[in-house]
Amino acid sequence: MGKQQVTLIGVGLAVLALLYFFGIRNQEGDGHQHEAGTEKEAKGASGPMMPQNDVEAAEFSDIYQAALAKLSAADVVKEKQISSKANGPSPELFRDQAEFWEKKDLNVAAHFYKEGALLENTEKSLTFAGNLLTLQMANTPEAEIKEWQANAAIECFTKALEKNPENLDTKIALASCYIDGTGEIMKGVGALKEVTAADNDNLPANLLLGKLSVQSGQHEKAIKRLNVVLSQDSKNSEAMYFLAETYKNMGNKEKAIDLFEQCKKIVNNPDFSAEIDNYINTFK
Repeated sequence: MGKQQVTLIGVGLAVLALLYFFGIRNQEGDGHQHEAGTEKEAKGASGPMMPQNDVEAAEFSDIYQAALAKLSAADVVKEKQISSKANGPSPELFRDQAEFWEKKDLNVAAHFYKEGALLENTEKSLTFAGNLLTLQMANTPEAEIKEWQANAAIECFTKALEKNPENLDTKIALASCYIDGTGEIMKGVGALKEVTAADNDNLPANLLLGKLSVQSGQHEKAIKRLNVVLSQDSKNSEAMYFLAETYKNMGNKEKAIDLFEQCKKIVNNPDFSAEIDNYINTFK
């Protein structure tokens, strides 16, 4: 991905968007075209909400040692006992280790679920491990650890797709890891292209492509894709927010303000509403 910075919104509002759309909407729960110009979308889609691909991934050994240092003496003994039960690596050993670590450190637990899934080599176990890593990635501020999580999840989802190449949800999850985790936008767009080729109206794929279009300044494509989302889910606050930002960037202040007001009603959070009001005042 190029280093060109395309400012989608101010840094403060970018943080706000991350906080509300990846926090509040995750708590509420969400349901689950590639056209000419997608390469431009990918190359231009950097900025405050897209990572730069210049981070060296953390080593699991370092993550593991840091987690071990936080265990009580009794838990250290228990962890060693679990590890010594088996003669060698097996799905059962990795599952036992993962279950031990679930209440201690989810990154370590996810690693052992991944290792077990790679040995078991079933679509179910691979997607479970990949989804756990992706969940952790969404809640991790440290760039190096996030890169490690994304790479590990990509390994799981890639293997899962070998088992079931037609699973669109797995392809979208893989695309998200590339886009939000490693910053390899072109690879993410490639996975999304496969999804929309099979299902042109796919909601999460269109949402991701719509946000990329907003960030790269391709307003018409953004409007088209985000409206595909809103036609299926009229209360999708992410799509509403980025559609409002698109119209604002096009100079249509009245339409932008109307959409931001609708977004406030959907999110229904006083802090969010106050920040949106402050933002609207900057371009009224």
